[in-house]
Amino acid sequence: MIFQKLKPFALVGALVASPIFAADYVIDTQGAHASINFKINHLGVSYVTGRFNEFSGTYSYDSDRPEDTKLEVVINTASVDSNHAERDRHIRSSDFFDVRQYSDARFVSTSYEDLGDGKGVMSGQLTFLGQTQPVAIQVEKVGEGQDPWGGYRTGFVGTAELNLPDFGANFNLGPAAEKVYLDLVIEAFASK
Repeated sequence: MIFQKLKPFALVGALVASPIFAADYVIDTQGAHASINFKINHLGVSYVTGRFNEFSGTYSYDSDRPEDTKLEVVINTASVDSNHAERDRHIRSSDFFDVRQYSDARFVSTSYEDLGDGKGVMSGQLTFLGQTQPVAIQVEKVGEGQDPWGGYRTGFVGTAELNLPDFGANFNLGPAAEKVYLDLVIEAFASK
């Protein structure tokens, strides 16, 4: 997970904004209604942006008790996509992500602070490059409601900032490239 004060983890979705009930949700990655995007400084003059094409996750959510929200997301690190095949091969190598040794990154929430008006802070532990560190995601609820297929969906957006050296990453790309900004958009459907 990488980038400047971007929106690291975003959960988005919902067609109707009426609250329902406490439920467990599955992030809708099959329908392309969720994304994990990143941004990292390049040489102090611009940014490289990208996304992770493969990830999965679940969360529990109750609009009447948002403080009880729980989230778990697993990212396939080899699915990194910066829109440049040669660079992506290099990112996957042992110089950077070392995807043969660290095939995934995992975020598991530990608490949620409700700030009101659908906003909050999701705190948890992120395991990346074999190191586990605390991470806080700024979260905003987009909506919730029935979908056209008889299901129920909720959606959130989120942002996070990662300090790569905290995870043992010493890519030597200069101090400006030590921070990665994440932008998360998550839409999920109630599991049955």
